[in-house]
Amino acid sequence: MRREYDYDDAQRERPDRPNPSRGGTGDADALRAGSTDPRAVFTRELDLPRGDTRERVFVDARTYALRGSEARTLATVGAFRVVPEVHLREQQASFPKDLRHLCDLGLVRTVPHVIGKTRTTLVTLTERGRDLLESARRGDNGGGGQRFYAGIKKPRELTHDAHVYRAYCRASERLAGRGAHIRRVVLDDELKSAYQRFLQESNRGRRDATGRSDRHADEIAEWAVANHLPMIDDHVQFPDVRVEYDDRDGRPAIEDLEVLTPHYRGAHAAAKSSSGFSCYRAIGARLGGGTGSGRGGGRGFDPRVAEEFV
Repeated sequence: MRREYDYDDAQRERPDRPNPSRGGTGDADALRAGSTDPRAVFTRELDLPRGDTRERVFVDARTYALRGSEARTLATVGAFRVVPEVHLREQQASFPKDLRHLCDLGLVRTVPHVIGKTRTTLVTLTERGRDLLESARRGDNGGGGQRFYAGIKKPRELTHDAHVYRAYCRASERLAGRGAHIRRVVLDDELKSAYQRFLQESNRGRRDATGRSDRHADEIAEWAVANHLPMIDDHVQFPDVRVEYDDRDGRPAIEDLEVLTPHYRGAHAAAKSSSGFSCYRAIGARLGGGTGSGRGGGRGFDPRVAEEFV
């Protein structure tokens, strides 16, 4: 992938706000300086435009004209798989124009949805959008970089998944206030995939494999501890999203976030509530939050707290 400045497009587009950083480490520097944009972290390791004027981005035989706000939208949507349009619009006045442009380029698509009784629009990457992000990676991150997703995986879980980005925004605001530097987010899909690879390691490449794991309970417990995941009733608990960050002193840390929706019942709800995750309750189109995690510090979940979500 390569980029070049689009001088003609620069004459047609008026910038939304000054942003002198193009390429390089502008987003990382902005985060260290206390940027309040929770999306900036997702383009930190990508060779994509940072500024307000559009630049040409070449991916295989295709050419795309993108500016920094559009690159941040692409990376944010890819990091969370699906994000409500209204939450992206809250962070950027020019978002409707950017969204139309990204749709016209075939990089994102929108899906109408109802959360509670509120109609909304969800945004997700196309395969072409994910390909652009993957081609923009700088160097080899050793598998520890931000993962991007395209399309909707579980339509029945859309209402739940639509709340995850907002929970991250609440957490990132709090972490930034403590001087933390967020490195990436890890969805439950990635954590669960790592767990399945661990369980099936002895079956890999065997023709007689039944698919049943031969891992003992103590091995599973050791894996959970090594991956900073709690076990309740002999079951590993996975958060909706893990936020990996460096604290004020540069030490690596994590905070696990869970969105509790009304369908959580019985033992499942009890396990999530006692997991030590920072929990946010989703009631219809509203999101309440408790900012306490056993690993991240702070208070426990308070179901009385409710904030406007849309």
